[in-house]
Amino acid sequence: MDMGRESRWEKDAMTVEIVFALVTAAVLAAVIFAVALTLVLTLGVSGSAERGVLAAGGLLAVMAGVWRLVRVLLRFDERRRMGR
Repeated sequence: MDMGRESRWEKDAMTVEIVFALVTAAVLAAVIFAVALTLVLTLGVSGSAERGVLAAGGLLAVMAGVWRLVRVLLRFDERRRMGR
């Protein structure tokens, strides 16, 4: 195999892995934000406390989503370099 070029299969596998990483990151972020929203709704928090909890939930959701995205893609790259 020519080491300078990627095969069609490798490109397709990379595309599938990127989509998988994006979807799972979005789902994880949505679940974390939903937990924050549920806390606000069930505890009846209002005003600045509500905004604080939602902001913290949003920040945690974004951070977890980015972490998941990077983790999946790095794991894929590691497996690809090892030839699996």
